[in-house]
Amino acid sequence: MTLEDVQAGLRAARYVTTPRVETALLLAIELGKPLLAEGPAGAGKTELAKVLAEILHTDLIRLQCYEGLDEARALFEWNYQKQLLRMQVDRDERRGWDAVAHDVFSREFLLERPLLRAIMAAKPVVLLIDEIDKADPEFEAFLLEVLSDFQVSVPELGTIRARHRPLVVLTSNRTRELSEALLRRCLHLFVEFPGAEKEAEIIALKVPDVDERLRGQIARFVAGLRKLDLHKAPSIAETLDWARGLCALGIRELDAAAVRRTLALVVKHEDDLRKAESKVGALLATTSTR
Repeated sequence: MTLEDVQAGLRAARYVTTPRVETALLLAIELGKPLLAEGPAGAGKTELAKVLAEILHTDLIRLQCYEGLDEARALFEWNYQKQLLRMQVDRDERRGWDAVAHDVFSREFLLERPLLRAIMAAKPVVLLIDEIDKADPEFEAFLLEVLSDFQVSVPELGTIRARHRPLVVLTSNRTRELSEALLRRCLHLFVEFPGAEKEAEIIALKVPDVDERLRGQIARFVAGLRKLDLHKAPSIAETLDWARGLCALGIRELDAAAVRRTLALVVKHEDDLRKAESKVGALLATTSTR
């Protein structure tokens, strides 16, 4: 695959980005190394994995991380109810335990979670490990083993090796520092919010009913919001929601009244909303066409 192929795939997926991101995607594909995308929440890191799956014409398997995530939820579990039903049938048929155990601890009774599903997939897939920084350090250590060898050990079945090596994308909002061991295994990419010009391009692609003047105003206003000391900066998805909302209300130009009516679409915390409302006049001054 070439850089031109990646750029064409991104255009087809309507994903506006930078040469640095395009290069990182190409290297992840060509080198087969996990790609760690770090940056603020809502900057488009998760979307990268979805777009990558589109470019490669393959499936996306997603593991959403959270505090307390363990191996069973990420890798596999036994289907205990199905096992119990099978053992009941075997008991009625008076089969010995050895024969029963051989049956109930087979792949038929295995519940595949995202990691095992990616390893056992019949074709190469994109594996998204989303918000790895929310998982405990112990889970991160377990993940290192999987990412190193792309194989897992199931005591009752032995070692299961990947049929096809998945392309892995990890995302992090940087709520905690990740281990050096994980960083060494990954290509690193910092994904930041786009500038006003790029965000206006995104609005044009995703909400085409918004005219050029208004999308420029929206993009510049949101860029100004992100410079405030907010609890949560507006995400790209929230910018698009705001653009759709303004369009639905028939608003064709930003003014103080329109902003105050609709600001809750893009600013979700009450304290942030009060802070932003106090700055509406100053922020509107930055939206004038340069």
